Amino acid sequence: MAVKKKYPALGRGLSALIDTEDEIITAGSSSIHEVAIEKIKANPNQPRHEFDKTALFELGKSIQEFGIIQPITLRQMEDGYYQIISGERRWRASQQVGLTKIPAYIRTADDENMMEMALVENIQRQDLNPIEIALAYQKLIDQYNLTQDQLSDKVGKSRTAIANFIRLLKLPAPVQLALQDHSIDQGHARALLALKDPTLQNELLKEIKKQGYSVRQVEEMVKLLNAGEVVKSGKTRLKKPSASLPDEYNALKMRLSQFFKTKVQMTCSTAGRGRITIPFNSEEELVSIIGLFDKMKE
Repeated sequence: MAVKKKYPALGRGLSALIDTEDEIITAGSSSIHEVAIEKIKANPNQPRHEFDKTALFELGKSIQEFGIIQPITLRQMEDGYYQIISGERRWRASQQVGLTKIPAYIRTADDENMMEMALVENIQRQDLNPIEIALAYQKLIDQYNLTQDQLSDKVGKSRTAIANFIRLLKLPAPVQLALQDHSIDQGHARALLALKDPTLQNELLKEIKKQGYSVRQVEEMVKLLNAGEVVKSGKTRLKKPSASLPDEYNALKMRLSQFFKTKVQMTCSTAGRGRITIPFNSEEELVSIIGLFDKMKE
């Protein structure tokens, strides 16, 4: 069973070494060993896939100055090598500065516990971006045939939170990449999920990055698009693809366009719900349209 150990806030150099958030120290691993770096392998199930080069360089410089303050955690493999449970950043930075040995806790863990511990350790330190977390959750569910409720118990997150992360994997690849490189945040991504058309999701993504829209602004734009409205963003006009109307509805739309002397828009769902939009380009056109409504009352 994992025992969480907290450390007080330290200066920039030391905090880079020990990641001042919660660090997983596994039960039964109280003794520290010096392990040859060449005998250590990365965990292939490590949820984090991106390691900032600048941050690793700074960590390496700190290690050169102070040494390794917080041991990494390993498990011994049958081939005599060791696999990382937590502390891959420290291991990578130590390699870069030429260390040959690194202090480590050693424990035994099966593959499922390895993935679980690596995931929990990274989430606790908030090292993963949302897509990496979503992929890690999905891998645990698929590989070990878990339900979202079971996964919730294992990683200490609510089922709703897990479901919200996994939903992000339904987004088009450009949106997922933007979330990974922090071009947008998770709020933007959740708003884009409400649009079911991938092409429109990608178009709105471009406008978010170009115009710097807030999450609230994107939510409002999505509402308008889902209602069949045309949304103008800079020089771009965004429009939800409309389903083809039955012939009788198209005939009605043409009659309304002729009557109001403007291009009337009409949408209609399979359930019979729809919207009629009467656009105008000037105050004079609006007055003319209102006048036509007034005549219908007579």
